[in-house]
Amino acid sequence: MDSQPQNPPASPESESALLAFRREKLAKLESGGLNPWGGRFDTTHTLASLRANFAEGLPVRAYGRISARRDMGKTQFFDISDLEGRFQCFLNAKNVPEETFKLFTDLLDMGDWVGVEGEAFVTKTGEPSIKITGLTVLSKSLRPMPDKWHGVADREIKYRQRYLDLMSNQRSREVFVMRSKMVAEIRRWLQDRDFLEVETPMLQAVPGGAAARPFETYHNALGQPFYLRIAPELYLKRLLVGGFTKVFELNRNFRNEGISRRHNPEFTMLEAYWACADFERMADLVEEMVCHLAEKFIGTLVIEHKDDEGNVTRTIDLTRPWKRTPYRDLIRGVDAQWFDYTPEQRRARGGELGVEISPAMEDYEVTQQVFEKLIEEKTFNPCFVTHVPTELVPLAKQNAADGTVVDVYELIINGVEISPGYSELNDPIVQRQRLEHQAGEETQKVDEEFLLALEHGMPPAGGIGVGIDRLIMMLTGCDSIRDVVLFPQLKAKE
Repeated sequence: MDSQPQNPPASPESESALLAFRREKLAKLESGGLNPWGGRFDTTHTLASLRANFAEGLPVRAYGRISARRDMGKTQFFDISDLEGRFQCFLNAKNVPEETFKLFTDLLDMGDWVGVEGEAFVTKTGEPSIKITGLTVLSKSLRPMPDKWHGVADREIKYRQRYLDLMSNQRSREVFVMRSKMVAEIRRWLQDRDFLEVETPMLQAVPGGAAARPFETYHNALGQPFYLRIAPELYLKRLLVGGFTKVFELNRNFRNEGISRRHNPEFTMLEAYWACADFERMADLVEEMVCHLAEKFIGTLVIEHKDDEGNVTRTIDLTRPWKRTPYRDLIRGVDAQWFDYTPEQRRARGGELGVEISPAMEDYEVTQQVFEKLIEEKTFNPCFVTHVPTELVPLAKQNAADGTVVDVYELIINGVEISPGYSELNDPIVQRQRLEHQAGEETQKVDEEFLLALEHGMPPAGGIGVGIDRLIMMLTGCDSIRDVVLFPQLKAKE
């Protein structure tokens, strides 16, 4: 039990009364000459480092949010917490001035940030603790914390007020700490292989590198429209023209399209380019990198996805080598005669297979729709889908033996594309034809500056994109992109 009721004595149920009660405590702190918003507080330990290097008798100065408290009269036990964990504190009326003890019992609440000073010791029950000799208010919480046991049950609140989710949900804290460390490890891993990290514009005069609808803006000083980038590809390739041989960018991309469990309009992508490599070498690179991340952070190549009750719903096996299969072979696995049909027959057959086919779809789009619905969405273990139709990837090099396909892989894991990789097209004449054809179909602009760069000579190269959000989802067992993005886009409250 708490030393003082966390609500007023009359136990009012209304939120306004609870907030008023906390404001009364705020006023008492201020009238007593205490700063309820604190200031600099020097520490000897973080809570994690104290637990890792614990020794009885160790002088301690640390801080955290009050996350639990147990009233035993003249003795008070309470926990302070931060992102990396919790630590028990022991407050006895004999060890501190009377005003310090009353400060805790009368004016502090769950959720308040405090600095503590004392000595490390072990309780009779064997719990490492801090014996408090000093207490400093760092920030008064005017609203209550989420329920300790149930956390934030409302997903709308979880995503809109992420701080409440992080306060109450250890799993969420673990996912976001792991995400940060994984991104740092990707950087280190690529740099160890001599890739140079670069930055390219987020504001682009011509949005290129992918077929997607951009967000539009306007630059007043230049008097011209700009677009938030949909991909950094065309700028990174300019660097290959300039003589860079291994480059990468961990970038934020923006696409003005739908929102779903696997799509967010703002997302993180890794793109990397390697002069004189090809799509197969880039596939090796991605396979090695993803397995490295799984082993380092998850401790296994077998990833379990669980439901809210902890039941395993899906198991993903990343054990190498990963499967590599041509696109057409996978389609033939659905219907062996697919490529023997006429376009009209393919359209009809797609409908028979239960795939929604739009009248506006071209023949290759009908096949792609069948691939996405009947193959991609049902492929959970890693599969490099290779040699896709030329129409799907206008920036990739055609296969030397079959000009109807390009030297490309699409890495499918967990039912979604995690990474595309190409042997990059470096023929400026063919590239112009491809981009002009795409622009004609989709009313996109041709990036003349990119084509000008290609005419100066770009070396053969392999390139990759890796969807970081989807990769983190797969590795951590999350089934919604909103669970791995700290602040996902949401519709404004009405």
